[in-house]
Amino acid sequence: MSYIKRNLENVVRQVTREYPVLLVTGPKQVGKTTMLQKLMEGTERGYVTLDDLNERYIAKTDPELFLQLHKPPVLIDEVQYAPELFTYIKINVDKNHEPGAFWLTGSQVFKFAGSTGVTGRKSGSTFTYIPVTGRDIRRNDETVYGRSGGFKREAERERAS
Repeated sequence: MSYIKRNLENVVRQVTREYPVLLVTGPKQVGKTTMLQKLMEGTERGYVTLDDLNERYIAKTDPELFLQLHKPPVLIDEVQYAPELFTYIKINVDKNHEPGAFWLTGSQVFKFAGSTGVTGRKSGSTFTYIPVTGRDIRRNDETVYGRSGGFKREAERERAS
C-alpha cells in the first residue's frame, strides 16, 4: 500500500521549528513511526527503536550513553519502554534548547503523564495520533485505497454526509 499523506504532517513541521521535543502517541499500528520516518527522509535525523532489546537495555541502564550514541536530531521510537531517558532528554533540552532535537513516539500515553519533565513551556508538544481519517483520505488519490475497500467506503460515507 502506498504512503498516505497525513494532515498532521504540517503540524509536525511547524512544531519541529519551534520546540526541542515532539512526542507522538497513539494506538499501535496507526502510522506514527511511518509518518515521522517519511518526514525525516533526506535529513540528518537518526532513528532508533526501543523495540530492539539491545537498544532498550542501553536506554534503561545507561540513558546518558544512549543519548551519546544517538545524538540529536533523533527519532526515538517506542520511548515508553525506557522512561529513564526522559531526565536525560530534559537535561539536553535545558542545555541546548535546539528546536527539533527529539522526536519521540509511544503507544502507551498513560506512562508519560508527569514523567517526562519536558512538557514545560517551549520545551515540547504532544500529539495523539489516530488512525487514518476521512480528511486524510480525501487529500490523497483514492486509487491508493483500491486494495483496502474500507478506506474508500469511509471516504464515500463522509462525502455523502
